[in-house]
Amino acid sequence: MSVIDAHQHFWQYHPDTHNWINEDMAAIRRDFYPADLQPILQQQQIDGCIAVQADQTEAETDWLILLAAKATLIKGVVGWVDLRSAGIRERLQHYQQFPIVKGFRHILQGEDPAFMLQPDFLRGIKALQEFGFTYDILIYPKHFSAALQLIQQFPAQAFVIDHLAKPDIKNGEMAAWKKGIEALAAFPNVYCKVSGMVTEADWHHWQAADLLPYLDTVTTAFGMQRLLYGSDWPVCLVAASYERMMAPVKEYYSNFSATEQAALFGQNAAAFYHV
Repeated sequence: MSVIDAHQHFWQYHPDTHNWINEDMAAIRRDFYPADLQPILQQQQIDGCIAVQADQTEAETDWLILLAAKATLIKGVVGWVDLRSAGIRERLQHYQQFPIVKGFRHILQGEDPAFMLQPDFLRGIKALQEFGFTYDILIYPKHFSAALQLIQQFPAQAFVIDHLAKPDIKNGEMAAWKKGIEALAAFPNVYCKVSGMVTEADWHHWQAADLLPYLDTVTTAFGMQRLLYGSDWPVCLVAASYERMMAPVKEYYSNFSATEQAALFGQNAAAFYHV
């Protein structure tokens, strides 16, 4: 069974397009292509990846489709489309012709929580369900209430929470995040990516022990059939190499059964994204 990295990015770096990459993140102010990731995945014995949007344009979605046509390591694309568009059904019908496109994402972490509850956005989510596309939910804990209201309206839509909903690991904040993530996990159509933790920790001084309470929480809340391993490469490079980022995750789950580990490191991603 394939081992899959369920969350990573490629981009052609431009200071305007990628203005979120600030001076502290200088390590990733450059282009990242499949050829850069391929040797890393081979070293870690990972068979492929899900390429997730980083720029909110259809042009980037189209570029990821082109990359995937040439790079067999890309098993699926999570693109961007304007979910609020009056023509959303036509756009989804367009992307349905590319089987590599599995779902979509909007960078909700940069929006007011009320953004995802707008009628036109909800109409877009309804259309995703109609066309069989997944939706990646990228939020901070402050978005939990709105995300819960969103999820409650679409019990048949496949949702996945990116990066554990970005808890403040650096400051060890747990209580409110734990309550929020457990509320989302109560819905069986909601999955969670075990990803993005090192960049929410202290970039330069984090230790594996800092991550353990958060791993405990999502593992208990979602169970081993609704967790997907993801690297968030190359963003993770601001805090750790791929190997160092992955090591505590592998170590944490090393005592789980072979079946459970296979689910986390590939089978769940394959099922969720129809790979």
